[in-house]
Amino acid sequence: MTGRPAPAVLPPSMRAWLGPVVALAALVVVVLGGWYADDRKPGTVDAWVWAAVDGVGPSWRHVALAMDFLGEPVGAATLVVATVTGCLLLRRPRAAVFVVAAVGMTVGTATLLKSLVGRTIHGGNLSYPSGHTAFFTALALVLALLATGRLGLGRTAGTLLVLAAALVAGAAMGWAQVALGAHYPTDVLGGWCTALAVTSATAWLVDRVADAGRRERR
Repeated sequence: MTGRPAPAVLPPSMRAWLGPVVALAALVVVVLGGWYADDRKPGTVDAWVWAAVDGVGPSWRHVALAMDFLGEPVGAATLVVATVTGCLLLRRPRAAVFVVAAVGMTVGTATLLKSLVGRTIHGGNLSYPSGHTAFFTALALVLALLATGRLGLGRTAGTLLVLAAALVAGAAMGWAQVALGAHYPTDVLGGWCTALAVTSATAWLVDRVADAGRRERR
């Protein structure tokens, strides 16, 4: 109980931009959700992006299907279990809790927003925001934040790593969802911003709760 405190899941170098990122991402989610509430067709941006990625070849379709699987229950659970196991092997229980909490809260928020917004695709399938994109982006953000803390990266390097991970993960899964026709492009943007807002806020919350509990035990 008096040993060295567990490393924070939100590195100190990243805390300066936490508030603005959460606020801006949440604003985008709300604006898009209000704009496309109860909508059943693609918007102008959606149609333009869809036209750009239309006609993906068979080989690329297999890649898109593989990406999509990583956001399905079996694939997602496998990724989460592997990540949690790695955290526990490295003796990072707080990080393991962060993985589960961040992914769970992100997916839960995306699911709730789908019901509230009511945007549909292919009939009655709720589409906004993209849960697949939200999940994959959240997991990438978690890994990037943990790597930033473990490697002791400064503000610039850490920020670049976290943003790059979020962009690559969101773009990869978002492309797959759009190429497969499972989501509108704006659904993907909404899912990406959902992950940014919820994962960042969850990192702060996990650290705050864990540190408060440690102080009480001492």
